[in-house]
Amino acid sequence: MRWTILAALFLFVSAAHSQVIQEQNNPKRWTITTSHSQQIIAVASDGIPVPIYYGPIGEPPPYASELKVNPKVGSEVREVPFRGGFDHQVPAIEVVYADGTRDCNLIYDSAQIADIDGQPGLQIHLKDSEYGLEVTANYRVFPDQDITERWLTITNHGNAAITLENAQSASVELPSGEYDLTQLAGEWAHEFTPFTSRITPGVKTIQVRDFQGLNNPPWVAIRPAGERNQNSGNVYFAALHYSGNWRLDVAKTFPGDRNRFAGAGDVQIVGGINFWDTALALKPGETFTTPKMTVGFATDSMDGAANRLQQYTRKYVLPAHFRDALRPVIYNSWYATVFNVNEAQQLALAKVAKQIGVELFVMDDGWFKGRTTDHAGLGDWTPDPQKFPHGLQPLIKQINDLGMDYGLWVEPEMVNPDSDLYRAHPDWVFYYPKRERHEQRNQLMLNMAREDVYQYTLGWMSKLLSENNIRFIKWDHNRALSEPGWPDAPPDQQRAVRILYMQNLYRLIDTLRAKFPDVLFEDCASGGARADLGMLERTDQVWASDNTNPDDRLFIQWGYLSMLPANTMVSWVTDEDWHRGPLSMNYRFAVSMQGVLGVGGNITKWPAEDLKTAARMISLYKEIRPIIQHGSVYRLISPFDSNRVALEYVAQDGSQAVLFCYTLEDDMAGSRQSERVHRTVYLRGLDPNAQYTLSGQPHQTLTGQSLMNVGIPWPIFGDYNSRIIRLTKVDK
Repeated sequence: MRWTILAALFLFVSAAHSQVIQEQNNPKRWTITTSHSQQIIAVASDGIPVPIYYGPIGEPPPYASELKVNPKVGSEVREVPFRGGFDHQVPAIEVVYADGTRDCNLIYDSAQIADIDGQPGLQIHLKDSEYGLEVTANYRVFPDQDITERWLTITNHGNAAITLENAQSASVELPSGEYDLTQLAGEWAHEFTPFTSRITPGVKTIQVRDFQGLNNPPWVAIRPAGERNQNSGNVYFAALHYSGNWRLDVAKTFPGDRNRFAGAGDVQIVGGINFWDTALALKPGETFTTPKMTVGFATDSMDGAANRLQQYTRKYVLPAHFRDALRPVIYNSWYATVFNVNEAQQLALAKVAKQIGVELFVMDDGWFKGRTTDHAGLGDWTPDPQKFPHGLQPLIKQINDLGMDYGLWVEPEMVNPDSDLYRAHPDWVFYYPKRERHEQRNQLMLNMAREDVYQYTLGWMSKLLSENNIRFIKWDHNRALSEPGWPDAPPDQQRAVRILYMQNLYRLIDTLRAKFPDVLFEDCASGGARADLGMLERTDQVWASDNTNPDDRLFIQWGYLSMLPANTMVSWVTDEDWHRGPLSMNYRFAVSMQGVLGVGGNITKWPAEDLKTAARMISLYKEIRPIIQHGSVYRLISPFDSNRVALEYVAQDGSQAVLFCYTLEDDMAGSRQSERVHRTVYLRGLDPNAQYTLSGQPHQTLTGQSLMNVGIPWPIFGDYNSRIIRLTKVDK
């Protein structure tokens, strides 16, 4: 009976997958269909798989004749672009064979449709039989989210080493047309600013070369030129699962180029590891797997794209242990104490934190040996005997007795030259023997590619977590990469050091999570410099920016929510006031409640009225937290367009919603275009036929249709003011 059930289940899954991915012959082709998109790949007459179509579901352009390729020319547009022949695309594969040949020729060998980690999957195997190189293009499909994960697996079946000079994760060809590119950019304390530009002939490269993504996170969105409708319109988007050096290229050929297929168009997106100053020796029998690139399509504007990526991240990317758990309200001691930490002072902060409703108390930098400033101590990860003569356990117990979990800040990848670790192992950092070891924030970067560095870090982290009841780690990364030398490494590993570093970093976090599954991990890198799907496969949330000023955070968080979900976006209420504005405690909390709420001010000095406000707002946050952290977010009025800002969160079951409204500077009526345009807030994502009550207006109910089409008048006035409105569906 059991085998009958299993067989039936297998047939059901196989049938479901076959509806998503279909294979046909004569010519060989595959069609991947999601809720709103369709992708077609076929094998041309020269044996090379080529992209035929990717876009809205419909009748794709005729393509059979395009597969008959002149053998003297060969296919010039390839599903896996490689260096060799007439290579007009940005290449995804560039190799050098042992005999010096730099030309590749990847021909279709076989394919299979199969389950890949519980999702419909396709694998297309290509071979360069002359040299024993095999490349597999992998597709893992998420039909409901209109998303496909893509990556390459590269294996050397030959008898000599192959040098990988470039191995991107995927290439995507868009339908013919004119497009605009939206990217996020910035710098320290000004992250995630959206920029939109026309895609013109040439190649636009967005990249990281120093392990820090403050200037760019690995995400792009592309939509038809001039499209600005927030409610509808096609959007293609891509994001990389990689936290080291990465690149995304958006290439456009001149519209008159007739060599491309009618369906494939003239815009290409290709992305993966940035092989700048990098090469990898693939020895006989070895396999290299690229990181994933997530590619998606939406028909309902940028928020539709954002919600697809957010839902996919929450459901499939985040570590499984805390995937469905609500993130706790955090208190972090940094702004209150800086490096001057001790047991009595931390306990005093914890007692106030408990009073206002905090659930997790985190001690930040300054707790370990020799750490009185940022000039010393990194690398010596034992409690400072003068600050904590009995270790961390007495403090942790007292905080646990208050009813809060305890967390700790660490920066495992860095070392101060003024540390016992560096004095004992100066060769453990990146360096070139005849070059200056440049410091940033008085730090050098440990060479995590080294096995001894990996084992040392795993050892002290494991000891720390096994000996103390630590339930949260804030993992920081505060400097960019320089002098990426590894003098002790074999010659064929010298230029692979960046890739080996990232492999060991991921291995380290994966190992720690397996050993300590109940520890929540937060990713931090000088703020949001490592906010990507690669880290979010291993950490549960992200410190989005060191800038905690509420006005600035409205801009930063707006951009962050373009790609990542609210339950990963950490935002603290602090005493910081970068612009000397009259910022009320109510306003500060209302801004930080957009994601994972934290508190970081010196709460022992807050007036009683502010503590009362904090307790009230934290209590409100806990009530609406499931909607914010697990719901869909609609960004209604942008701070980049107006002094009025509005975001709406809708619960997964549609029963509730929360509307956040903020006024920055209150414009005189009629004085600016934005004031005239945004006098009404139009909600989204509601049931048009349902009735909703609005908090603050107990005797009024409005239909979802009215709220979305007629809207409500702008509800707040006065500089730096906010309003939170809760909507509840009325039961029939």
